[in-house]
Amino acid sequence: MKNLPLLFLFLLISMGSLAQKSGTQVVLLGTGNPNPDPDRSGPSLAIIVNNHSYVVDCGPGVVRRAAAAARKNIPSLKSEGLTRLFITHLHSDHVGGYSDFMLSPAVTGRLEALEVFGPKGISKMTKDIQSAYKEDVDIRINGLEQGIPAAYQVNVHEIKEGVVYQDSNVLVKAFNVSHGSWAHAFGYRFETKDKVIVVSGDCTYSESVIENAKDCDILIHEVYSMEGLAKRDEHWKKYHSTFHTSTGQLAEIANKTKPKLLVLTHQLPFGMSQESLMKELQDRYKGAVVYGNDLDVF
Repeated sequence: MKNLPLLFLFLLISMGSLAQKSGTQVVLLGTGNPNPDPDRSGPSLAIIVNNHSYVVDCGPGVVRRAAAAARKNIPSLKSEGLTRLFITHLHSDHVGGYSDFMLSPAVTGRLEALEVFGPKGISKMTKDIQSAYKEDVDIRINGLEQGIPAAYQVNVHEIKEGVVYQDSNVLVKAFNVSHGSWAHAFGYRFETKDKVIVVSGDCTYSESVIENAKDCDILIHEVYSMEGLAKRDEHWKKYHSTFHTSTGQLAEIANKTKPKLLVLTHQLPFGMSQESLMKELQDRYKGAVVYGNDLDVF
């Protein structure tokens, strides 16, 4: 009987990877960080509602991870479905795949403009990318390829706290989080007919996460190992404790918010094992928790 919660989580992940469901799903497209781990693409995830995808962040490898999820019967992550993108902040590991997200789906099936929501600075970044690829886009649209102009259009919305997007499937709220010296860093709360899903983005302990995640269905949160960080140089200790969330801090957040499921992403074990990081957390938090991996589906 003690193993039933773990069995349930295993079945939930396994069943989710087999077929597109009518209800809300979360697909982890990338669970990595700046370290070039070939098993973990850059930070990105997708909320899937009624065969529509809403992607959060676009780390390196995002489009190919989306294609891999589409092969696992998540059709809304095919190129034509990559039309809504929400950016938490402009750290390179979270936007390293932005040009790919803008351009590759336009070449391979997207028919409409890409709508992008993100912090101050995302407009300039978008214009700079468009400038860099101006010749490429011109040849694809006006050359023998006869590309679709609308597919290359990007509509950028620089956001503030509050409701930033709504359609018949989802209501999306942004909230400020504390991410070191970043002036503009957001988490997101997705409200659908059957789920409330909260994405922390990168942050250290933030009361705003607690406020927005209370009693949510799924909380997706970054984390680092306290034991691992204790072995690092002093300047890294200062950096990571200012910019990121420890296992102890995340346990406190989870105990206060009580999500039905806590999903770990952007893990920073600092040389410690997955098991030891999970033990640090689960010694302090007894709720359901999963150590997220690329292409997990919930």
